[in-house]
Amino acid sequence: MNVNDIPDAERARFNMIEQQIRPWNVQDERLLKIVFDTPREYFVPPQMRALAFTDTELPLIIDGVDSREHMLSPKVETKLIEELLLQPSDCVLEIGTGSGYQAALVSRLCQQITSIEIDSRLAAFAQANLARQHIDNVVLETGDAHAGWGTAEYDAILVTGAVPCVPDALKYQLAVGGRLVAIVGHSPIMTACRITRTGAGDFETTQIFDTWTKPLRGTAQSRFQF
Repeated sequence: MNVNDIPDAERARFNMIEQQIRPWNVQDERLLKIVFDTPREYFVPPQMRALAFTDTELPLIIDGVDSREHMLSPKVETKLIEELLLQPSDCVLEIGTGSGYQAALVSRLCQQITSIEIDSRLAAFAQANLARQHIDNVVLETGDAHAGWGTAEYDAILVTGAVPCVPDALKYQLAVGGRLVAIVGHSPIMTACRITRTGAGDFETTQIFDTWTKPLRGTAQSRFQF
């Protein structure tokens, strides 16, 4: 495919992948194709579509109301998903649906994803975005899942906002062999980590990269902002 033949939005997605995401050592070609095929511009608030492909976090302002949530930058979104090491048969839990964009990407790499959003207005926005893309293997629920959700076990768990630590209750929702990816720590020092459940009560943590992002709503960090 010649980049000069790509319409503007597709060219912008191509450039986003080649200039932002690949340089972050994202090597999963399946995922990169999904990023190219998924129109990120339709998951951002309409007034911000011109910024959909920029290397920055975008505030999710819905109908003039600031949700206090953000879309992660494209390279961070994609790298976190790659580190889940997803298989087609996996069932995934996502905590923090946001606009639904990461759920859309994950949905094409797994069997089913359950995504939890604390903000009902944002959940409705995400649901509409997912429906517009005819994605039918995302179950979207509204609630506070920062310390876990229900009693089911999952093959993978993605936390889309920063947490001071990963609660044990959330780690124990991993099936044995399951992977949880989250950004952990306190501002200004945070680290993206993958936690793998290696046995009934055993977990292995791999540090992936240092970064910073806003806290997941519902955590102690998010309740004490000034």
